[in-house]
Amino acid sequence: MSKLKQWIDQAKELSIEDLQRTLESYSDFGPLPGLLLTYIESFFPFLPLLLIVAANANIYGLWLGFLLSWIGVSAGAASVFWVARLLGGKIGTRLQRRYPKMKGFFNWIETKGFTPLFLLSCFPFSPSSLINIVSGLSTIPFPTFLIAVALGKAVMIFSVSLLSFDIGNLLQEPWRIALTAAVIVAMWYGGKRLEARYHH
Repeated sequence: MSKLKQWIDQAKELSIEDLQRTLESYSDFGPLPGLLLTYIESFFPFLPLLLIVAANANIYGLWLGFLLSWIGVSAGAASVFWVARLLGGKIGTRLQRRYPKMKGFFNWIETKGFTPLFLLSCFPFSPSSLINIVSGLSTIPFPTFLIAVALGKAVMIFSVSLLSFDIGNLLQEPWRIALTAAVIVAMWYGGKRLEARYHH
């Protein structure tokens, strides 16, 4: 147990340089390590996702790094969702009884569906694992969950990748900051339109 705690503490203190060196040491496996690390993070949320995304963008390039991170995070979220759903709604009922405030969160997810999942997925510091578990324990349809999370994570991962890729030249390329803001606004608007279509 002490070794596990030590490993967790070390993972929390990783820098982007440490992650890049680690990923580059597995270069013989191609882009697989970058994809697997983002997938594994869904099950071990103490891993520094933002640093992993930034490292992927700098090692594999902006577009491939973004794609690897997005696929890994989306697949991980879907896996956690199904693990929670297979455990059944009884756990969700127990959680709501033990933590009364959870009932409001469940209701918010189930009644609003797409919008809260999309918005929460856009923010880099939202508790993704908790959101995936609650969604799996709720009655929200899997397609709604997957579309909302995949689009939201695309916004978050692209924003982090764009800002962290070749970060030394960021101030000389202000268009990257403007484009990130534009992507967030566009995806939010698209999410609202999709939600209206679902409710219709």
